[in-house]
Amino acid sequence: MTALTAAHHLASHDDRGGEAAAGRAEPVEFRVAPEHYRHWRLSADGPVATLTMDVAEQGGIVPGYELKLNSYDLGVDIELHDAVQRLRFEHPEVRVVVLTSDKDKVFCAGANIKMLAASAHEWKVNFCKFTNETRIAMEDATAHSGQIYLAALNGTASGGGYELALACERIMLVDDRSSVVSLPELPLLGVLPGTGGLTRVTDKRRVRRDLADYFATRAEGVGGRRAVQWRLVDEVVPRPVFGQVVRERALALAASCPRAAVAASQAGIALTPLGKARGADEISYRWVTARLDRAAGTAELTVRGPDAGAPADVAGLHALGAEFWPLAMTRELDDLILDLRTNEPELGTWVLRTAGDPHRVLGYDQLLLDNRGDWLANEIVHYCKRTLKRLDVTSRSLIALIEPGSCFAGSLLELALAADRSFMLSGVADAAAGDGGRPGEPVPAAIVVGAANLGALPMGNGLSRLASRFYGDETGLAAAAGTAGRPLDAAQAAALGLVTFAPDDIDWADEVRLALEERSSFSPDALTGLEANYRFTGPETMETKIFGRLTAWQNWIFNRPNASGPAGALRRYGTGQRAEFDRKRV
Repeated sequence: MTALTAAHHLASHDDRGGEAAAGRAEPVEFRVAPEHYRHWRLSADGPVATLTMDVAEQGGIVPGYELKLNSYDLGVDIELHDAVQRLRFEHPEVRVVVLTSDKDKVFCAGANIKMLAASAHEWKVNFCKFTNETRIAMEDATAHSGQIYLAALNGTASGGGYELALACERIMLVDDRSSVVSLPELPLLGVLPGTGGLTRVTDKRRVRRDLADYFATRAEGVGGRRAVQWRLVDEVVPRPVFGQVVRERALALAASCPRAAVAASQAGIALTPLGKARGADEISYRWVTARLDRAAGTAELTVRGPDAGAPADVAGLHALGAEFWPLAMTRELDDLILDLRTNEPELGTWVLRTAGDPHRVLGYDQLLLDNRGDWLANEIVHYCKRTLKRLDVTSRSLIALIEPGSCFAGSLLELALAADRSFMLSGVADAAAGDGGRPGEPVPAAIVVGAANLGALPMGNGLSRLASRFYGDETGLAAAAGTAGRPLDAAQAAALGLVTFAPDDIDWADEVRLALEERSSFSPDALTGLEANYRFTGPETMETKIFGRLTAWQNWIFNRPNASGPAGALRRYGTGQRAEFDRKRV
């Protein structure tokens, strides 16, 4: 029995009719470490690391399904995300990451079908979104860290399993007359490959449209020479020599990597455990805090700037390691975004605040940008970029509040630029100690455009947030960029178009309150569509297609009776009963 045919037994009708997430009493936790992995093994041998998938069948993140044939759920992807991060920060010597399986003749059967059938819609959406972000992080590592991902498919890769392989730069498939690659979601489940499969087949693998159409409607998949001819894989290798050839290809790729000699003599840094406290109405870390107001449906996120100036040089950066403020703060913000997105779906509006000295923020930015040739500085910049992208694609209303004592400057100004609306207080208030002024001294709110805002932290569309904000307005963009390094008060920021509104202290509280109350009165579904449309202006990329087109349609299809109804394909898969489809095209 091949992995593909065996996968038919992964799911049956869920008699509970319940939700997978409902079986989990505790919030989902995204903090994990290799010594606690249940589904992956990570090993490094000089320039080559190996990520081996060996999913524990009884290790589902919620009860109610078995993770057979390396099928995966959110828990499996959380570990993969952690491994990708650790390889970039803890193993800079690694140039090639081999992704393979420890299951006999099975690479990965994809997302667990019973989990999908039983899950609430928001669980499915968040699962697919996080999975997409992890796949993109692998591609980002190949493009910007010189860590090339090589998929060594020792058996069939179907659905999300093949999508995992598609995120790799090269794909090798064992040639044994039974192992294939496939995207069987449409013919078997009535849905689509939800983690970028369709887009990567055409835009990345350059598979011809008609062949891609045939492939995505053929549940049996394609293997052998045809898979190579159609560009679905790069190479097929006979099973007796598969391991040997994979090792040879990995070493050859490592030797060809232009950064191979750069990090060979440098040690990585340990991503130490994050300190985190989660209470009923607050989630707090050292640099980031969220206050939760469930009655209002809001979460107030505050990012604190550094409490000391940046190190004098890059050696100081390395000495601080995971305690270096931009890295420590970004790790905390990343974890908070994932926590809120998964565990607090009804907090639909996030209020973004900062507190601290803007000049210190700019100093840290400058240290990183002046040392982009250093592997660690480069990794921190790209991690900040990825975390801001995660914020961009989060389906929550983002409202930035810029007040006296804020430090919306440079990299932290990106938070305000990512917001759907921003309010900047026009006036002064008493500055508290550490807010950039002396206690009792009136200090007006200010923002500062910095070098980090001019292209170092692009969005998924390839543009900076400033360029996206002023898309088609080169004069406005040039005027905003021309203020770099100069503090701007509310009137100046509003005149330049860098904030939405600049109310004075008399109107401030009422305008902010009305904006938040109005937001909470609208349809969450309509707001998600509205925000996703407006956040990504300009050119379409593979990334914007995955999040803006494929994910949007996949989410709609997931919610339709043809897939998720009582007689839908997801519900009836594995029962022996055919799905009943509403045949109207809409």
